[in-house]
Amino acid sequence: MFGAWGEPDHDTSVGIIHRALDAGINFVDTADVYSQGESEEIVGKALKGRRDEVVLATKFHGQMGVPVGSPMGTPGPPLQRGNSRRWIVREVENSLRRLQTDWIDLYQVHRPDRDTDVEETLAALTDLQRQGKIRAFGCSTFPAHELVEAHWTSERRGLGRFVTEQPPYSLLARGIEKDLLPVTQRYGMGVLPWSPLAGGWLSGRYRKGQDAPTSQRAERMPSRYDLSHPVNQVKLDAVEQLTRLAEDSGLTLIHLALAFTLAHPAVTAPIIGPRTMEHLESQLGAADVTLSEDVLDRIDEIVPPGRTLNTFDEGYVAPSVSDKRLRRH
Repeated sequence: MFGAWGEPDHDTSVGIIHRALDAGINFVDTADVYSQGESEEIVGKALKGRRDEVVLATKFHGQMGVPVGSPMGTPGPPLQRGNSRRWIVREVENSLRRLQTDWIDLYQVHRPDRDTDVEETLAALTDLQRQGKIRAFGCSTFPAHELVEAHWTSERRGLGRFVTEQPPYSLLARGIEKDLLPVTQRYGMGVLPWSPLAGGWLSGRYRKGQDAPTSQRAERMPSRYDLSHPVNQVKLDAVEQLTRLAEDSGLTLIHLALAFTLAHPAVTAPIIGPRTMEHLESQLGAADVTLSEDVLDRIDEIVPPGRTLNTFDEGYVAPSVSDKRLRRH
């Protein structure tokens, strides 16, 4: 949320990061594609003199060269995206330069790439790890079966392995509970959920009878935010019930949402994405909240385990579903 996609003022963004560090947050996650590299540049400025205080993570795969503000999924230049060795060894250098650091603690594959064999990706990442440019590597929004394939490949070929997965997970998007989280537990992976506030839906800004707030994120991903869509009306209904549950429990909806993600034994830590200092302050303290069994049971009644109310919130549509050529003779 720093840079052209969110808060454009660099000094304000740096101030938010510094407040987070002062509050005890020690993990910072970004990606090369966020605001087309500008987010990494801001993080680099913020960590000057404080680099050793944090585990620094970034990601590759995204479509570089796409104008900021373009809808998600807009194709970029074919050689400036993906999970190939060519792109990985080039883009890690760009990320290191923008972040103003000699090493990346956690380098993550942002999405699967059906055009690149996972062995090629793992081999390139293993080489970077041996060179000391990255300390560890992980993946983001991978289906469970692709995680298993990656671990098999690592074992058979003597390559480094994915040590973390960064999936979407929130009170409104629980699909990963069915198979992904059990797989991460089986392989001892760290889990760093993105969008624990469901892209703002659990911030208190989305309520029935009110106009939907406007944002660049909503413009880029209308399927997740268009209130005329029936499935998003279902989300609104769930938000109303969850809001009442939070109030009855003496919590804010934000703290209920973040504490819910932390309650799952597979989760290491959710990733928050504040755009303003007010956003950050409203989220700090959630790690100290423990939800009772009664509250967790009521959540299960509102949004059943393993269910995602709007499948677009899963952040990835498998090519086997989205590409007609792969499902028809």
